[in-house]
Amino acid sequence: MISGNQSELARQKNMKKQSDSGKGKRLDDGLSAAARKQRDSEIMQQKHKKANEKKEEPR
Repeated sequence: MISGNQSELARQKNMKKQSDSGKGKRLDDGLSAAARKQRDSEIMQQKHKKANEKKEEPR
């Protein structure tokens, strides 16, 4: 049996583990798969455009 301080430490460890499990997961943004794909596509196009402009910039 676990008693005293040991049970409290186990409880804290479990709470930390549960709170960490949510990290890194994408939150549901309320968009459908098609809308998310469209949004991500637009973002990537902007990034590529910006990268190309930076490449073409004379030094």
